[in-house]
This record gives sequence, structure tokens and C-alpha cells, in this order.
Amino acid sequence: MDKRGEVREFLTSRRAKVTPEQAGIPGGSNRRVPGLRRTEVAILAGVSVEYYAKLERGRIAGASASVLDAIARALQLDDTERTHLFDLARAADGVPASGRPRRRSTRQNASRPSLHWALDAITDAVAFVRDPRQDLLATNALGRRFYSPVIGGGGGRTPNLARFQFLDPASRDFYPDWDLFAEMCVAIMRAEAGRDPHDRALQDLVGELSTCSETFRTLWAAHDVRTHGTGTKRFIHPEVGELVLAYEELAVTAEPGLILMIYTAEPGSPSAERLRLLASLAAEQPTDTGNPAATTGHTPSC
Repeated sequence: MDKRGEVREFLTSRRAKVTPEQAGIPGGSNRRVPGLRRTEVAILAGVSVEYYAKLERGRIAGASASVLDAIARALQLDDTERTHLFDLARAADGVPASGRPRRRSTRQNASRPSLHWALDAITDAVAFVRDPRQDLLATNALGRRFYSPVIGGGGGRTPNLARFQFLDPASRDFYPDWDLFAEMCVAIMRAEAGRDPHDRALQDLVGELSTCSETFRTLWAAHDVRTHGTGTKRFIHPEVGELVLAYEELAVTAEPGLILMIYTAEPGSPSAERLRLLASLAAEQPTDTGNPAATTGHTPSC
């Protein structure tokens, strides 16, 4: 990953998003660039124009936390964007980002029996574990049935939510709000890339998707970042139809970087009834290890 290029493009893209009016600066009509000028950001942050220009050229190593905070305020960064800026600075300084130790391998461990017992204990909600590369590493029974369009049916590599999103036409049926899902997927991957710029597998995935999908290339170039957190998503499942599900993201602290996602439906809603139906169908399936990689044959590619 080009660390200086990442910093340069991130700061430039954020600067372009802030209008003079939002920053409390008279706009005027003779402006050559969208958003703020470098001089204006420097004044708002309380640093010299020369120093801010140096930062925007990607030379962010050694920048203090107070300077980064001032830049974040001047550019009106949200919490995720501010964290991303600090992650980029830590990477430039050679410090593991966000306190996460550098990985020694490209595959994280989601095979502990206790993790699968915990997933299997969740019977009324979709539950799964994914890694920073959007690999679907483990699911409960309902999760396997829910993600059947992603997982497929036999033999192949680990199912990947990003590959499904951008390389498999079936994703447009499964995700009725496809454009929104695409933006979220890329922004989450962008944040992960900032947290761990040494993740070669993630870099390879970005390269693959950039080669195969114009939409992915465009979204990646926007440098938007976000965390998943909590919210609501809409799906169209091939067996039960529309599902409106609330989600919660939980960190698997025993395996830094792994995320446990849980999807539930509002009690008494049509989605809750359809999710129960899907759970009953899942209960009829033979029990397996809970690792979707053992059953996948769905390997979309360009």
C-alpha cells in the first residue's frame, strides 16, 4: 500500500467535502477547487500553510495527536474518519494501528469449538463471524440458511461478502438496496485497510475487485470510511422473501480483527415470522461444523 498516497488522497477528498459555508468562511465566486482551500484548512487547524501542505502530500509521520485532532476538527471528520486519520499516521510511524498487533498469518482462527458452541446457541437470529477481508468464517445454522446465496453448495474457497457483492449478479436480488450495500462494504474495507496496511490478503482482494468491478474502483477512490456498528438492512431471501433485520456488530476479543454479527427481526413483525420460517428450514438441514468454507462452492470471479 502506498502510505503517502493514502494520506494525500484521504485528506484531499475530505477537504473537498467541506464547503466554506459549513466552515464559517465567506465563499465567494472565484474558487477553483471544490470545498476548502489548503490555506483555509491550515488557518482553521491553527498550523502553518507549509506544514499542512506537507501533511497533505502524505508526509504525516511524526505528526502529534494534537495536530491530527486539529486537522480532524478543521475537516469536520466524524469519529470513524478521525480514527482512520490516526491509523494512517500510526502506519506512517510504523506503529501497529488501533492497538491491533500485526498478524503473523493471513488467516485468523475461527475454529475454536467454544466459538462454534456460542454461535450454535443462537437459534432465533442470524449469527456469523467475519474477518477484516469480509471472509465469512463461521455461522450458526440459521446463518448458513440465510446466506445460502453467498455460501453456495459444495467445494471451493471461503465465501467472501465483498466478492459476492461486486462479482455475483445474484447479489442484486439478495440486496434490494444494492447501491447502499456496496457503499457500506467498500467503506468498511477502506477503514480496515487503514487499520492494517500490512494485510496482504486484503490488498490482494482490493486489487481483484478493482480489476473486475468499475463500481468498486469508483467507490474505493472516494476514500469514504465507516464502521458497521448497528442499524437496519433489507434483504430478499429466495426462500422466504423480504426480511428487514436489525444488526449489531460485536468484536471477538480473543481474535483481534474478527467480528461477530447478529441479525434479528423486530418481534411480531412480518420479518420475524419469515425469519422463524427460515430457522425451521435450517433446523431440517444436517448439522455440520459451522464453517461455511466447508460447504462453499460459490466462487464468483470476473
